[in-house]
Amino acid sequence: MSPTPHLPRRAPIDAYGEGGFRFAGMAHRGSLLCLPSGIWAWGPSAPVEIDTAALAPVFAEAGEIDLFLLGTGAAPWFVPEPLRWELRDRHVTVEAMPTGPAVRTYNILLGEDRRVAAGLIAV
Repeated sequence: MSPTPHLPRRAPIDAYGEGGFRFAGMAHRGSLLCLPSGIWAWGPSAPVEIDTAALAPVFAEAGEIDLFLLGTGAAPWFVPEPLRWELRDRHVTVEAMPTGPAVRTYNILLGEDRRVAAGLIAV
């Protein structure tokens, strides 16, 4: 992860596809991590690359997150039990789904001012 966010606040995702995302008048190619601290570039390009290290920023902000949405790209993916427990131990619920539904769900919950975060793999 970069030492600074693309955007130092939460914002809805305006568009996704063609390998990236648009948000707050900005564009980013690659995966995104949407946290209470802002929107960050995120390394994983496939669900199998999501591990404890990839989720370390989520763990660091877990006190401000109730639900972590995981956009898994084009296909569904089941979060491995050890990662699910790592989040559960920090009182964060994780829901994995393809990136499109994850973006839509994130935007709705963000609009409701819920304590939501998202890891979105680019499609």
